[in-house]
Amino acid sequence: MSDVVRASGTVHWIGAGLSTGSGLALLCDTAERVRLWHRTEERAAQALDHLGLTGRAEPRTFGLAALTAELAPGDVVVSMLPAPEHAALLAVCARRRAHFACSSYVSDAVLEQVPAAEKAGIVVLTEAGLDPGIDHLFAHSLVARAREAIGDEASYSLTSYCGGVPAVPNDFRYRFSWAPAGVLGALRSPARYLEDGEETTAERPWEVTRPHVVDGETFEVYPNRDSVPFIEQYGLPTGWRPRTFVRGTLRLEGWLRAWDAVFEELKAGDDTRIAALARELAATYPTTDADHDRVVLAVSLDVSGAKGETWSGSYLLDLVGDEEESAMARCVSRPLSLAVRHILSDDLPSGLNRAAETAERSREWLSELAGEGLEFTLRVDQ
Repeated sequence: MSDVVRASGTVHWIGAGLSTGSGLALLCDTAERVRLWHRTEERAAQALDHLGLTGRAEPRTFGLAALTAELAPGDVVVSMLPAPEHAALLAVCARRRAHFACSSYVSDAVLEQVPAAEKAGIVVLTEAGLDPGIDHLFAHSLVARAREAIGDEASYSLTSYCGGVPAVPNDFRYRFSWAPAGVLGALRSPARYLEDGEETTAERPWEVTRPHVVDGETFEVYPNRDSVPFIEQYGLPTGWRPRTFVRGTLRLEGWLRAWDAVFEELKAGDDTRIAALARELAATYPTTDADHDRVVLAVSLDVSGAKGETWSGSYLLDLVGDEEESAMARCVSRPLSLAVRHILSDDLPSGLNRAAETAERSREWLSELAGEGLEFTLRVDQ
């Protein structure tokens, strides 16, 4: 592994969509220089004005050639672009020896770039947003606490559910705060998880939707994509036998019934029609300036020891957006900003990093996020 390129102090934030919020402002307080890249320089300037950052960050017109020309060794590139565009950005970063950060899951295309990134001595920081991101921090913290209390022989159930929903419910029980095509695509992807100690796959995840009570309120939840690899990522002891392990999506009560017509379209599997449906839904149920969103992230771990002892712990983040910022923008941009600040402090090794890969880092980052006003609660029973 190459020595890590020392951070230069310059941050290039790519994209100013719905998830760009106060985290960018926090970076403007920390970094020596911040550049916001958007479709046009005018759009970037408008975004900075909306965020109250005019004069604190430099607007730029985004293009790979333009970005490459301005990148210097040790700069940090923050990608708020769709996940399929990360690999091309990372390739540019490896050539220019600039660090890379995003809030998305690690894709195969990004993994292919990691050897070159390691050779270049740059940090590749991923899964540093809300989900994935804060959910990882919560899970690592719970596992460490339970292991200290129970030991290395036990059985357990871990559930992690996250959702962005309307603060004021509508008939559709949802408003789109990110691309409807992504929401529908996730629903069309099979979900793999553990239930009653057995590996289970739901080809149509919504068909296994169930009620889930969080802090006295009933929601609806369903598994999302592949939960199984996260057993290892969360460092669950090999001597712990899983009863349930599922990472999934949270929706308002009544969502399953309200979306019945959408599910019928998804069953038909016509890609052209579903693309059109995504556009229709975006127009019919947008999140507008008049709407406030709500983010709910609930992670729970229940452990039973070999001698009958028990331990239960849970984290809850329940945040409503306001006139200044959506809940989603705050919950994605703040942990991502924190991660970038750790790159700027030369705290992370070169190569692939995720938001949290140790209990120690989770405790540190959760403490820092809480200190910056991101509210969440921890409950422990034993």
